[in-house]
Amino acid sequence: MSGGPARLLTELVPGSVSVAETREELDEALHGEEAALAERMSDRRCREFTTVRGCARRALRGLGHRRPPMVPGGAGEPAWPAGVVGSMTHCERYRAAAVARQEDVDCLGIDAEPNAPLPAGVLARVATTPEEIGGLGRLAAERPDVAVDRLLFSVKESLYKAWYPREARWLGFGDALVRLADGEFTADLTDPRPGGRTRRLHGRWILAEGTIATAVVVPAGRWA
Repeated sequence: MSGGPARLLTELVPGSVSVAETREELDEALHGEEAALAERMSDRRCREFTTVRGCARRALRGLGHRRPPMVPGGAGEPAWPAGVVGSMTHCERYRAAAVARQEDVDCLGIDAEPNAPLPAGVLARVATTPEEIGGLGRLAAERPDVAVDRLLFSVKESLYKAWYPREARWLGFGDALVRLADGEFTADLTDPRPGGRTRRLHGRWILAEGTIATAVVVPAGRWA
């Protein structure tokens, strides 16, 4: 993986969020339990695992924190220092981490994807309503340079990454109704539990150098 300085998510989040992003592999020193996991990975997966943790170290340094051991939890979620919320992502030629203090941000989610159509059959699982499908068509007409199906997938990944640390529950593609616009989106997230409430979240997206990046940041006090 190589390329110039990455600046995608930095453009999407408020100043209270510390972001580190790269298009180059980082030589990050892993903690013992992380290294044990990495030994069982393919070379490609190990590079992703290591570099994104290098991004986490850089992002946390922006808040004055050291990077703790970051062994994925049961849902693949990373561990952050007490009082910190965060999210990580990686795709071809891009890795990133974003963190914020809980006193500033309730939760956040980021995702990055290659600007390429989803594999056959995947969109039918991701776009679950006529409203979403119609919205994809309208945005495709406005932004023919964007793989809008992949964009919708990335938005829903960002939403899930914001959701899970707060609720510790699965959120399906159909539990998020997304309305896309040029450079931004709105989503209604419905808790799948009986009587679960619906939350409206707002986020932003960007396309640069073949990579789509999406981000949702919930200010402190807004989630509850």
